[in-house]
Amino acid sequence: MGHKLQNFFGRLKPLIKPFMALALVGVLMLGHADSALAARGGGRIGGGSFRAPSRTISPTRSYRGPSGGGYYPGGGFGFPFLFPLFGFGGGFGGLFTVILFIGLANFIMRAVRESGGMGSGVGGSVDNPTVSVAKLQIGLLAEARYLQDDLNRMALSADTSSSEGLTQVLQEATLSLLRHPEYWQYATAATDATRLLSAEQSFNQMVLAERSKLTGETLTNVNNRLQQADSSTKAAGGELTKTEPGEYIVASVIVATQGKLSLPKVSSTQDVRKALSTLGAVSSDRLLAVEILWTPQASGETLTSDEVIAEYPELTLI
Repeated sequence: MGHKLQNFFGRLKPLIKPFMALALVGVLMLGHADSALAARGGGRIGGGSFRAPSRTISPTRSYRGPSGGGYYPGGGFGFPFLFPLFGFGGGFGGLFTVILFIGLANFIMRAVRESGGMGSGVGGSVDNPTVSVAKLQIGLLAEARYLQDDLNRMALSADTSSSEGLTQVLQEATLSLLRHPEYWQYATAATDATRLLSAEQSFNQMVLAERSKLTGETLTNVNNRLQQADSSTKAAGGELTKTEPGEYIVASVIVATQGKLSLPKVSSTQDVRKALSTLGAVSSDRLLAVEILWTPQASGETLTSDEVIAEYPELTLI
């Protein structure tokens, strides 16, 4: 029995070293993955609401004929004078003309409403106007540390409870991105044209898709509710002291605005510049909601090229 055990362990001994080496590699890989994931905390600024615009109803007006008696055969709009030419004539012709006119007018008005032509000036009905939900995402070289500093400062001081404050956040964020196009490496843009009643769902889907890519939100200011991770939590993320080639920062701008808003298909830095200028020019009376997200949030942390490819496959080289 003892001889058999010796033989067994003798055969097993050559396998111990390779097994230990594989275990060590696994531990190192998991440790590296944990530190990389910990460095993917993000920041978030935004807010807004999706309320229908107030509708002003004009007082109804009754149209009367010359005698003040309302609609009557042979009077009013003057259409009865046309029908004698076609053989109708008489009092019956006048009444038939009025009925035909009212029916035709109702049909036209209903068709216009259903097609969204009765509008608020920017398309769609008064109760359910057209809304555009747009997203612009940019991957910047890690040297663009100024962006993290600017967005962190905005998150700590911005008023995200009012439309005017959100408009200022949008303008400052787009301006910060516009300042250094030499750091732009990747980008993508998308626009969803919808109506007010379904715009909030579309907006939330875009925002949640980006938030789900973060392992945590270490600094947020949404609807004037400021939340910041404590220093011990940030320290556990393994803050980097220097950047290496192939490391990035990703910033996302998501906007919901009344009316039509079209972003160009991004394939060059000129397209990115145009998209940023379009978003930054949205006025406060049209802006419904905005979200600015960036990762990593902490200054000095970056994403590796592998992380960018894995988490942001829609980004294209510009």
